Amino acid sequence: MRLQLALDVSDLDQAIDFYTKMFGTEPAKLRPGYANFAIAEPPLKLVLFENKNGGGTINHLGVEVERAAQVSDAESRISGAGIETTGIDDTICCYAEKTETWMEAPDNLRWEWYVKTGDAEQMENTIRETVPVNDGPACCG
Repeated sequence: MRLQLALDVSDLDQAIDFYTKMFGTEPAKLRPGYANFAIAEPPLKLVLFENKNGGGTINHLGVEVERAAQVSDAESRISGAGIETTGIDDTICCYAEKTETWMEAPDNLRWEWYVKTGDAEQMENTIRETVPVNDGPACCG
């Protein structure tokens, strides 16, 4: 299990250069307008979304787990505590196939709890419509 931090950046190349130097590792995946790092120490998945008009902000936060059962367990615990979730869905977004659930924290901070089940060649969700969490998209962007 590791935390995910997804950031909007105004200049993807500049951000990749900075985070490569900061964490001492190259991106694990590069796509147009997108990069992600699988950082061992500290255990972190850092995802960068190029947004020329809104860099320097948190896109969303997440918890990446190893098995779909962990997503189900977390979703049951979180929704059982009274936090609204999107429910569990199998989806494609952010260049990955995933099993995921989403929730929104105070101040409109979006969280995703997910397991990556495969790679994909598209950014946008293609399996289901995005499910809004308080009017925000449930997938990546």
